[in-house]
Amino acid sequence: MAVEAEILNELHRLRARMPRLTGALAASVDGLVLAQDMPGVQPEGLAALTAAALGVGYRMVDLTDRGEFCELLVRGAGGYVATYAAGPAAVLTLLADDRANVGRLHLEGRRSGARIAELMAAHRAAPDDASRPHRPGPSSPAPPTPEGRPLGALPVRIPRQFRPLRGPERDI
Repeated sequence: MAVEAEILNELHRLRARMPRLTGALAASVDGLVLAQDMPGVQPEGLAALTAAALGVGYRMVDLTDRGEFCELLVRGAGGYVATYAAGPAAVLTLLADDRANVGRLHLEGRRSGARIAELMAAHRAAPDDASRPHRPGPSSPAPPTPEGRPLGALPVRIPRQFRPLRGPERDI
């Protein structure tokens, strides 16, 4: 069975365990959809935004020296968007309504993220055969930093922005 089908099965099981979930998406860290169960939501757009949020999350925990990125939770008036690391090559994003139990959301999201990471690792470790379609692009995840964390999408050093002079300093 292809890894995408196995991941989709995990997303279906997750949504069955947690009825307050309104959608589930597994994506690569590059923003490509691996599997999705999200009626009414554009999965490609959310996968791209998830990759961007993942990059910001990596930078935030790195800048604040909080260890390895684990998860990100966004709350809106209509519910939650939760993003969980699923190994070095994938990320899990869950949508839940505003009455969802956030503790349960985290528990189930972490479990499914770990399961997806296992599926991805087993897929990468399996010998290449002709039945698996060839996917162009890098064969491994982003290179690790010296601390062992994958590089995020943002630059390591953010340059200072040019600020035009105002007031009396401008005439000097």
